[in-house]
Amino acid sequence: MPEPNVQSMLPLSPRDFLILFALVDGERHGYGLVKDVERHSDGTVRIDPANLYRSLKRLMRQGLVEESGRRPAPELDDERRRYYEITDLGGRVLTAEAVRLERLAQAAKAKKLIPQSEGTG
Repeated sequence: MPEPNVQSMLPLSPRDFLILFALVDGERHGYGLVKDVERHSDGTVRIDPANLYRSLKRLMRQGLVEESGRRPAPELDDERRRYYEITDLGGRVLTAEAVRLERLAQAAKAKKLIPQSEGTG
């Protein structure tokens, strides 16, 4: 099956962007993803476990995320936990979305919708 065009997968929803963004740092289990999404969004995006796993299943179907083969030692972690990682395609889509958002932010600055920080133009 041919790999989808990265641009055709944009824009990402804020939730999907934050899930992929959290996975850039390495494998995460569900609870870790919930906490990372909340932290990276300054608490503005919260995902309950049911919605997280629905999102993960969809991201896996799209080829952006995969379940890791990692299984922690039972004495170190809950052996029922599933760990997830970003795929190469997921990384490319995340990068393309970050570039798209950067361009949007630059356009917003040009229209003075975002205040210039001190020491810049």
